[in-house]
Amino acid sequence: MLGRNAIGTDINTTSLLITRANLNFTYNEDIKIHTRKCDARNLSFIKDESIDFICTHPPYANIIKYSNDIVQDISLLNNQEFVFEMNRVASESFRVLKNRKFCAIMMGDIRKDGNIIPLGFKVMECFLNVGFKSKEIIIKEQHNCNSSKIWTKRYYPFLLLAHEYIFVFVK
Repeated sequence: MLGRNAIGTDINTTSLLITRANLNFTYNEDIKIHTRKCDARNLSFIKDESIDFICTHPPYANIIKYSNDIVQDISLLNNQEFVFEMNRVASESFRVLKNRKFCAIMMGDIRKDGNIIPLGFKVMECFLNVGFKSKEIIIKEQHNCNSSKIWTKRYYPFLLLAHEYIFVFVK
């Protein structure tokens, strides 16, 4: 709708089908929109420094499962493995992004055994460690989350995590 070419990737076939259905609208025929089943740790089909903007929202480590059996699903990993794999996502993102262009990633923190694990900041470090520079940190406040009742029962009397970070990086 904004006249931009796009590539959408996901490891979940069902999510890709939903995306393709949502893309069923009229737009300029010169625009190219591709969807592809792939893992963000391996974007080998994309040339080095060929992307103008990356926007991603990976699943969280070991908290809400994105799938039950997709081997590449990093939400099935423990926190340490998840962060290790996010380093690979950050490296591939850095490789495909053009210089002076932006990458935005949304990630939140998690709670385990009643304690906060600052997963968002750990993921931010992954991107900084591969060479990205931090441009902005936006805090997205969540309201009326469908899963609030589940988390309230599980972690009461602790506060619910009602925010996610949108980290904006520049290469």
